[in-house]
Amino acid sequence: MDLIYYYLPALETIRDFMELGGDVLFVIGFLTLFMWMLILERLFYLKTGHKKMAAKTIQIWESRGDHKSWNAHQIRIRLISQVSSQVERNIPLIQTCVALCPLLGLLGTVTGMVEVFEVMAISGSGNPRSMAGGVSKATIPTMAGMVAALSGVAMATYLQRKASRERELLADNLYVGDK
Repeated sequence: MDLIYYYLPALETIRDFMELGGDVLFVIGFLTLFMWMLILERLFYLKTGHKKMAAKTIQIWESRGDHKSWNAHQIRIRLISQVSSQVERNIPLIQTCVALCPLLGLLGTVTGMVEVFEVMAISGSGNPRSMAGGVSKATIPTMAGMVAALSGVAMATYLQRKASRERELLADNLYVGDK
């Protein structure tokens, strides 16, 4: 029960921030959560599942007697491709989420500015206090979308480079010479 009271101020701050940013901020939040779930899944796979799959692929290749024929080269290419496709899985989806975050922030900017213009049309003046809610709804989603995109860009780049490195490493380990 004490834990709830410990985290209550933080949860209230998050709730206030989400309300201040408008509905688009919830969409950005869900998209960011989804993107980071995919990123964490890829990191977990690289730490655990990929090593097993690469070792099994090397074992399959080394158990072959022939490494020089045309058929052997085709099998080698297929083995590398299978492992590579598993390593690169979901990276394009992560990159799509990264691209969507700033666009959703821009959508928040537009909806916030529409709210500002509605207030101006109703009140008939440019009263800053009456426009403040719309201005915050215009700036907060933009900031949130950019922050989410920046964190995703860094991780998507890391994952893409890691996948490329793992593909090259596997290709080097599947030697083509005699046994």
